[in-house]
Formats: sequence, structure tokens, C-alpha cells
Amino acid sequence: MSDQSLSEQVKNDIQSLQSSLRDLQSSVRMTDIRDSVEDLGTSVNGMDRRIKSLRERGYAFEKDLEEMAVDFEKEWTKISPNLTAQIEKEAGSMERSLRPLETQIAQAAGKSTAPAALLPRLSSLKTQVETLEGRVEAAERSIRGGYDQYSSDVQKLKYHLTKLEWMLTELSEASFELLATESGIMAVKAVWAKAGKQNKNDPEGVLYLTDQRILFEQKEKVATKKVLFVTTEKKLVQDLLWEAPLSLIEQTKARKDGFLNKDDYIEVRFGSGAPFDVLHIHIWQPGDEWKALLKRAKAKEFDKTRAIAIDKKAAEKVKDAPTKCPSCGGAINQVVLRGMESITCEYCGDVIRL
Repeated sequence: MSDQSLSEQVKNDIQSLQSSLRDLQSSVRMTDIRDSVEDLGTSVNGMDRRIKSLRERGYAFEKDLEEMAVDFEKEWTKISPNLTAQIEKEAGSMERSLRPLETQIAQAAGKSTAPAALLPRLSSLKTQVETLEGRVEAAERSIRGGYDQYSSDVQKLKYHLTKLEWMLTELSEASFELLATESGIMAVKAVWAKAGKQNKNDPEGVLYLTDQRILFEQKEKVATKKVLFVTTEKKLVQDLLWEAPLSLIEQTKARKDGFLNKDDYIEVRFGSGAPFDVLHIHIWQPGDEWKALLKRAKAKEFDKTRAIAIDKKAAEKVKDAPTKCPSCGGAINQVVLRGMESITCEYCGDVIRL
């Protein structure tokens, strides 16, 4: 190898060592895991406030949420000091191992020795750097292993709270109102695929599940003006397109479709009295989760987890609802939902107050 080639190799090796050293100077302080632990603590300590806010905004279910938040906080109080101590111990040990390396790499970079004489030294330094990098990775794995399951459980609840917060925000902006004592269970971004598979003309919006109904509200910006096929103006279209009582759902299926079967769909079949026989909805959450939610909601399982009680007067109105129209004697076939103030006779059109 020529002197020029050797010189270039040494220069590249030194630059590579200096780059690795800069990365090590950050990683031996265990900055990433410190940030991770800090974020985890912030999430845990903020859960009670988030749940309190959900209650204030009307989320009525999962009465064990508060207890879960307390349990997470108690557990964090136990494990947090040990995590901090372990991080400080490992970081201190590795920072002490790093100092001689910093000195040696700086000395190697400043030497004017012949390139051939420097190569073995640089190779040795590279091995020491790689060894220390391995120690950092092993230390991080060891520390993370001590709280991985706890962190996973916290993240699941955190994600669940985020979905509930999004639902309540969407409900506050909706073009419709919930019935008295009706409460939202979940909501998701969705497209009503009228032909079974989504196409560009299908309405996009939000699918809502409450303890009494399933509803779809179109909520999207549509073009109102185009110039040379380019949209220049849009308007928000927001309207409740359909709703149906949960009691009329007969079957729910979850399926995958679209490119590489990455899109989640739910297929909902209804009995007599519903606005549709079957609905196909593309949703931005796992279809299996929504299939389970719909099954639980229809079976009134969420009522068993209520943190906010149902108004007894509203419940009594449903029980006392007439089975025949007082004006024409026609049978009342429609589903009477808790919170409804009146129903309309399908035969004579008379409005019956409940």
C-alpha cells in the first residue's frame, strides 16, 4: 500500500474513532434511558388528572380506571429510586472507562508518526470503543428488562386514555347530541364503504359507539372549487348519516382488505327495523377490537363498569313506554331508547310523549 493510501486510511480511521467517541460520550451518560424513565414517570404521575378530566367530560365507564392509576403510581414509587440508582451506577462506571479512551484518541489524532506505525494503535482503540459500546448496550438491556412489563402496561393504559380523550373531543364537536344519560364508549376515524370496499366517493368521518347506539357522522373537507383539476377551495361537510340501536345488531364480523390486507373493516348486520341490512365500515383501529366492543356493548357489559350512575327517572321512562299508540291503537315497533323524550307512531304520525 502506498504512503498516500496509508495516510488516507489512518485519516479515515481517526475520523471514524472520533465520531464513535462522540456517540459514546452521549450513550455512556445513558441519556436515552434517562429520558425514557423520565417520560414514564411523567405518564404515571399524570394519569389521575387525565382520568379525572375524562369523568368531568362525561366518560361514564370503567370505574376501575382510578384504581389502576393509583396502583401504577404506587408501583412507580417503589421501582423509580432503584432505576435511578442503577442508571447512575452504570453511567459512572462507564464514564470512568471512557476517559482514558478520550485521551488516547486525542493523542492518536495529534501524532505525526508514520501512518504504518499508527495503524495497530488505531485498531486497538477501535476494539476498546466497540467493547465499551457493548457494555453500554448490555447495561441498557439490563435496566430496561427490570421495568419493561410495567412500562408496557402503562403505555397500554396511556394509549387507551388517548383514544377516550379523542372520542370526547369528537363528541363535543359533533353535529348531533347524545340522548339524556347516553354515554360514549369509543370512536374511531372511519369511512362508510357503501359497496363493501372503500372507493374515493365514500364518505369519511367518525364511527361512534355508545351504550345505546352505533352512529356514523360524515366529517370531511370536500372540494368546492377546482382550477385545472387542482382544488383551490374546500368546505367542511359534517352530518349524521345513520344511526341504529345496538339491540338491532345481529352479527358483527372483522376483516382485512385493501393493499396487502392492511386495512381493517367491520361488517355489521342488522335485524328488522334498522336503517340498513348490512354496513361495511373501514376503520382506523383493529377490527377485532371493535367486534369485541360491539358485542360487549350490546350485552350491556359496560353498564356493569359504570362510574357515573344512570338517572333513575330516565330509566323509568323507558320501562313505562307504551306498546300501542294511544291515538290509533297501532303497535309501537320501534326501539325506545333511554333518554328519548318522545316517539312517533309509524301509522298515524302522532307524537307520543314519554
